[in-house]
Amino acid sequence: MKNKGLMITVAVLVIGLVGYGIFQGTRSEKAATTDSDTKKETYRVGVLQLVSHPALDQIYEGIKEGLADEGLEEGKNLKLLFQNGQGDQSKLNTMSQQLVQDKADVLVGIATPAAQALDNNVKKKDIPIVLGAITDPKGAGLVASNDKPGANITGVSDQPPVGEIIQLAKKLLPNAKKVGMLYSSSEMNSQFQVAEATKKAESLGLEVVNKPVATTNEVAQTVQVLAQEVDFVFIPLDNTIANAMETVSQEATKQKLPVFPSVETMVEQGGVATVGISQKELGVQTGKMAAKIAKGESDPATTPIYTFSKGETIVNRAQAELFGINVDQLDSDDTRFVGE
Repeated sequence: MKNKGLMITVAVLVIGLVGYGIFQGTRSEKAATTDSDTKKETYRVGVLQLVSHPALDQIYEGIKEGLADEGLEEGKNLKLLFQNGQGDQSKLNTMSQQLVQDKADVLVGIATPAAQALDNNVKKKDIPIVLGAITDPKGAGLVASNDKPGANITGVSDQPPVGEIIQLAKKLLPNAKKVGMLYSSSEMNSQFQVAEATKKAESLGLEVVNKPVATTNEVAQTVQVLAQEVDFVFIPLDNTIANAMETVSQEATKQKLPVFPSVETMVEQGGVATVGISQKELGVQTGKMAAKIAKGESDPATTPIYTFSKGETIVNRAQAELFGINVDQLDSDDTRFVGE
């Protein structure tokens, strides 16, 4: 009996040890699987761009760089879903719907109309949206306030220092009496900037002539008209005009009309000078914000809109010389020259 009892005890111990070993093996296998799944996890980032032109294209390149800076890279753990509306509002709406259906972890809108299209199609506000280059997020109805967005949207503002641009133009053209405002009549962000620029221009004793256009087809003729009425032209951050900047430059050069835009790429295309923010850096900051939100490290509702505190003076020396503008008076340490 004792031997039989001993055998039963040994058998129970063996069964217990075997069971424990199987349990531990299963745990290890699950842990290995979990670790493997974590390493292979793929984030889906949807990007909707309004239209192709150098400024917005640079923002998109910056977004990819910013995502990579935060550890999200295509071919590793990032699936980038990119759509370009090419300036067509109906396409923006359709593409927004597609990005929502693709179940992106976070959506990015490059330019105000693209961001608004995304917002309109995220019905339950359950997908975070990051704004890439939105001049006035609150004015566009996208956030409750820039400091406390309050819902599923935050991002980066590309608000240029328009007052400084007007002041720079007046410094380079001390005898100027009239400034023309060239912008799209359909872009809310442009109207906001023009209002700010007008205040500064009038405070400097300049008379303001507004010349909004409905489409790019009106740009050449409008520049010709402005050349007869003003001493220089200011262009806000405006996608319609940016898309037609080559036309603006050609006509302005013919008419000997200096143009002061709000974006570096537009200076490179024939503008005289600006006080601007790097479009690439705007994109990088947007990409970083999108990555952190996708990873759950920040909440758009409590993440303030990011606004750059200082612009950089950028001068197209060749254009300045063409118009006989003396740029030697500018502080060389704070000025970057292009077009040389």
